Amino acid sequence: MLSTPRANTYISAAGGDTAQAMALYGWNARIAAALMLPSHFAEISTRNAVDEAITAVYGPKWPWNQTFQQSLPSPKGHIYNPQRDLIQTRSREQTTGKVVAELKLSFWQAMFTARHDERIWHHQILSLFPNTAGKTAKELRKQVRDDLEVIRKLRNRIAHHEPIFARDLSDDLARMLDLVELRSTATAQWVRQMEEASTILTQRP
Repeated sequence: MLSTPRANTYISAAGGDTAQAMALYGWNARIAAALMLPSHFAEISTRNAVDEAITAVYGPKWPWNQTFQQSLPSPKGHIYNPQRDLIQTRSREQTTGKVVAELKLSFWQAMFTARHDERIWHHQILSLFPNTAGKTAKELRKQVRDDLEVIRKLRNRIAHHEPIFARDLSDDLARMLDLVELRSTATAQWVRQMEEASTILTQRP
């Protein structure tokens, strides 16, 4: 069923033991699936915070606000372009809620840069993420951006069914749960009750 290059990744990690390699492959698939639940809540809670922050500055129809559009970077070439993503998404959708749901995770991550500090973050981020353990607005904004970068890269690997067993998955899970916790302790407790990744992590073959 598996291609030779794909199988060899696991066989090599298992020291040549094919049975152990297939057990590792199955575990990799299980932990990948389990991590999607906390990833889901980390993204939803963060993007809703960003939506709230942008709305406070640019109004409830912010996806169509030209001033906000111009505040976004628009790099040339094939790298991710937040301004283009917004324009293309709003052309397909009729409401802000639909735009929020369809924008890429990269869009929300791109909002956590210094270019938005004065307009959006300095006066809002500590209230939007109240469980900050004494961080400054700048420190918190950087932490959220860094955590989203880790989660985005992990999700991309999961989406393409790539090996993730060599990652520090305990750290990945902690970052997801911490992002939810920053926004809402009650939601973080709920996610911890539901998630199975922490248990599966202990079952690695």
